Amino acid sequence: MASATPLHQLPSSKPIAFREGANDIEDFFDNGAVALHLVGPDGLILKANKAELELLGYASDEYVGRHIADFHADQSAIADILKRLAAGEKVDKHPAQLRAKDGSIKDVLVTSSVQFREGEFVNTRCFTIDVTDLKRAQDAVRDKEEQLRQVLDALPAAVYTTDAKGVITYYNPAAVKLAGRAPEIGKDEWCVTWKIYNPDGTYLPHDQCPMAVALRENRPVRGVEAIAERPDGIRTPFLPFPTPIRDAAGSLVGAVNMLVDISERKQSETRNQMLLSELNHRIKNNLQMLHSLLRAAERETTSPEAKIVLHDASQRIAAVAAAQRVLYSTQSPSEFEASDFLSAVCESSRQSFDKDLTIEIAPVRGKLKNDVSLPLALILNEMLTNAAKHGLKDGKGTVRVEMQEVAETLQLSVTDPGPGFQSDQIATRHSSGIGLIVGLAGQIEGIFTVECEAGTRCSVTFPKHRGLL
Repeated sequence: MASATPLHQLPSSKPIAFREGANDIEDFFDNGAVALHLVGPDGLILKANKAELELLGYASDEYVGRHIADFHADQSAIADILKRLAAGEKVDKHPAQLRAKDGSIKDVLVTSSVQFREGEFVNTRCFTIDVTDLKRAQDAVRDKEEQLRQVLDALPAAVYTTDAKGVITYYNPAAVKLAGRAPEIGKDEWCVTWKIYNPDGTYLPHDQCPMAVALRENRPVRGVEAIAERPDGIRTPFLPFPTPIRDAAGSLVGAVNMLVDISERKQSETRNQMLLSELNHRIKNNLQMLHSLLRAAERETTSPEAKIVLHDASQRIAAVAAAQRVLYSTQSPSEFEASDFLSAVCESSRQSFDKDLTIEIAPVRGKLKNDVSLPLALILNEMLTNAAKHGLKDGKGTVRVEMQEVAETLQLSVTDPGPGFQSDQIATRHSSGIGLIVGLAGQIEGIFTVECEAGTRCSVTFPKHRGLL
């Protein structure tokens, strides 16, 4: 049986493993994807790997052995790095600029630490990350942001932005001018203005202003007005346009708002309203004077035919005047309430009839356009006159007036309990009143019809776009 070999005579594998490990470390340094170099205590480059040499375009003998500062475009940066390393600090992602062999500048981040042996500075271990493309992209973004800021600063309208919580992050000079104050970035919330009011003058808390609504509901707010009050008490009406800002994932990150000063528009509207009111007032007075003259002529004439003509003419002028009073009383220059219009014209016509005649007006909602007011006033007056003269016995009874939507049209009708009249009167215009109705109906693209079933219903039907809004 063979004797065992003593342990101290067994071959050792440690030197082989150490050599293999050293080779691996050497390979890791030389061929690593990250730029690496070692610098001695005197600042001379001791060793650099392929990635660093390729980054800067130098051969090893052109780079190794030279002072590291020779390759830095920003001397203050390398001086700070070397000072901190000599003091035993670790440098982490320090921005620097390296000059390549072709003269180009590389923006890099340097991470480095020193190997000390028995308190002596042996060498630094430096990792260099090329961030040139990233830096250029960041610079491009900053340039775009600066250009955008210059555009916003130049706008005559007040513009400001907030974060998702409503805290002010930016405002332009026009916002300061409108608000009469410089908002405090990072502190003021919702709006740059000192105080806000609704158009009716009631106070509007900042957390209920249009910008707050836009952020809270994550939607643009349009079509509202508000009034900004400056610290000096000056008030300015404005239109806000708050719009949420979202990131690429669609999450709310803030909002932008533009406040458009509408003071001049409000002043213009006031002037126009004053002119319109003055014009309506003069028209109303002229119509009243004309109506009085016709009534006086009616009383003075001895001709029965003249009395009829003058009476009809004065009644028609009264109907026009009634419609004009409705237009005069409204605040809108282009529309009026349909219910007010029917009531005014019916009341004007009723005064010319027997006191026992009752005009019943069906409820109606909506508005009419001004351009149909006078034709409709005359049409309604003629249909009421026809009903009072021919549809009621001795001028006594009830006449019903309706205005309703029928498909895409509007229909104004007068119904009485009488037997009606022959349709050929419509075609031949034998009756001056019917002829007037037909002619006026044509002005508003309408038609006149008569239905004689359990009473008489006279109607004028016209396109909806010409009347109800």
